[in-house]
Amino acid sequence: AKRKREAAAARPKKRAKSAPSGPEPAAKPGAEGAAPEEYSIPAPVSQGKWKNKERVLIFSSRGINFRTRHLMQDLRTLMPHSKADTKMDRKDKLFVINEVCEMKNCNKCMFFEAKKKQDIYLWLSNTPQGPSAKFLVQNIHTLAELKMTGNCLRGSRPLLSFDPTFDKEPHYALLKELFIQIFSTPQYHPKSQPFVDHVFTFTITDKRIWFRNYQIIEEDASLVEIGPRFVLNLIKIFQGSFGGPTLYENPYYQSPNMHRRLIRLSMAAKFREKHQVKEVQKIKKQESKMLIEEDPTEVVFETPAEEKPVEIQLVKPESKATVKDKRKPRKIQRKKQKKLFRTE
Repeated sequence: AKRKREAAAARPKKRAKSAPSGPEPAAKPGAEGAAPEEYSIPAPVSQGKWKNKERVLIFSSRGINFRTRHLMQDLRTLMPHSKADTKMDRKDKLFVINEVCEMKNCNKCMFFEAKKKQDIYLWLSNTPQGPSAKFLVQNIHTLAELKMTGNCLRGSRPLLSFDPTFDKEPHYALLKELFIQIFSTPQYHPKSQPFVDHVFTFTITDKRIWFRNYQIIEEDASLVEIGPRFVLNLIKIFQGSFGGPTLYENPYYQSPNMHRRLIRLSMAAKFREKHQVKEVQKIKKQESKMLIEEDPTEVVFETPAEEKPVEIQLVKPESKATVKDKRKPRKIQRKKQKKLFRTE
């Protein structure tokens, strides 16, 4: 056994062989048993170590609808570095989320908060130091609902595309850094694929942030939408995690309660206007028409009609004698006689 180990140690180490790009050179005449050329593979630039330990906790409060639940599942599939947790009770305060993130070993959080079972708010936070941002989520469309033609690998790393407006204003620059740290998949993550085949776009239109997910088609350098899609309406940016001093407040934000109230007022104004129009029409119908004054000159050439004398009867008129029909009793007698003959 010792001899075999010594022989194995004495042998030279083998090098990795790779096929040359050009044709193999012909062996020189006279050289016996010319060995083929060997090529060594260079070492990789990176050792493939997972250094960025970003973990995102994605969960919600109780009272969300099915559409929000499906959106959370879509985000978890698109973000392999995310973690899930059970729904949080409504009575619990938002500061408890920092402790939940610490227990789950997460340093970023996406929390969907439901109010009145119809309004969905999204909290993006860097736990536990901050900052954090609160958004109103609108126009949610999930992967199962859209049925787009685009597709991508599960766990592949995305590109992040931002609107140029993110670099012009300071509060948008802060949100851009928050989006980068939350939505970008860390390199060499154990659950990620080493491919880049889709892109997340964040576009600012109408004072809102529009999120889209597109597939990258390399053949014709085009984009095909995959989904999901949603719109974020910024409310406030806080210095701390889920609270603290307010760094920015959106002056263009309108709460959904106020929006619904304005819709109700506009509908009531339309109904009131229709009711007033009907009342005016009724009053016009009830009013008597204006009588035209008679012109006295029109009756000048009219000739009066001859008046007939009225006859007054002083004597009661004589009553007319009633004549009985003699044929009727004869008919009755004949009918009786016929019946008698039938019975006999």
